[in-house]
Amino acid sequence: MTQHDYKYLIIEKRDRAVAVVTMNRPEILNAINWEMHEELEQVFVDLDKDESVRAIVLTGAGRGFCSGGDQKSLDTGLGKGKGPSPTRGGRHLIRNMLEVEVPIIGAVNGVAVGLGATLALFCDVIFASPTARFADTHVTAGVVAGDGGAVIWPLLMGPVRAKHYLMTGEFISAEKAASMGMINEVISDRDVKDAAIEYAEMLAGGPQKSIIWTKYSVNKIIKQYAHLLLDTSVALEALTFTSPERREAVAAFAEKRKRFAERG
Repeated sequence: MTQHDYKYLIIEKRDRAVAVVTMNRPEILNAINWEMHEELEQVFVDLDKDESVRAIVLTGAGRGFCSGGDQKSLDTGLGKGKGPSPTRGGRHLIRNMLEVEVPIIGAVNGVAVGLGATLALFCDVIFASPTARFADTHVTAGVVAGDGGAVIWPLLMGPVRAKHYLMTGEFISAEKAASMGMINEVISDRDVKDAAIEYAEMLAGGPQKSIIWTKYSVNKIIKQYAHLLLDTSVALEALTFTSPERREAVAAFAEKRKRFAERG
C-alpha cells in the first residue's frame, strides 16, 4: 500500500523528517471501520520502512481523536467476509505500532475511546488538549477490552486502577490522565498538534541511533506484556461479539436507552 492508497488516513510528510498521520472520518469522530483498521495496520509498516521519516505524529481530524470502532461497520462485517479476521487485525495493529523504530507522538485533540484510546496510549509520547478525554468502553459495549487495552492500561496506571476503568468504561479527563502518568502533558496554550509536531521535530533532529535503541529497549517491557496478554484478550473479544450481552448493547444503542437496564 502506497501513500495515495489511503482512503481514511491523511499522510503528510513535513520538513525535518516528520510524518503526520491524521485519522480522517471527522463526521463520526474518526470511528474505525474495517477498511480504516487495515489502513492503520499498514501505515505503521510503510512509515517504518521509510528511511526519510525520523518521527511520526498521530492525530485525528476535526474535534475528536478517535471514538473507537464504528459499531455498525464492525457488526455488519464480522463473520460475513466484509472485514479482516478480528483476532489477526487486532494483534497486527498493536504489534506494528510497537515495531516502528522511530518515536510516535500522540496529539490527542478530543475524545479517545475504545480502540481510539488504545491507539493514543500506545504512542511513545502523548500530548492532549484540555478537552481530551480517555475511556475504554468495550465492556459497556458488551465485549472484552481486547484490542490492547488489557495490555497498556495496567502498565500505565497499575492493575487496580486499570481494572476499574476497563470494567466500567469510565472517562478520564486529560488533566487526570496526566496526573496519573497515562499521558505526558496537557497542552493548554496552543494547538496540541502543533506542540506534538514541534516535539517530533526535536526528536527527529536528535541522535537517531540513540533515540531508536532507547525506544527499542523500553518497548521490550510493553512487548513482553503484549506477548503475554494480547492473543488471549483479542480472542476473547471476538467471542463476546456474538454474546447476548453484545446483542443487548447493540439494541440499547439503536433504541437510545441505557444499556443493560433492568426490564420489568
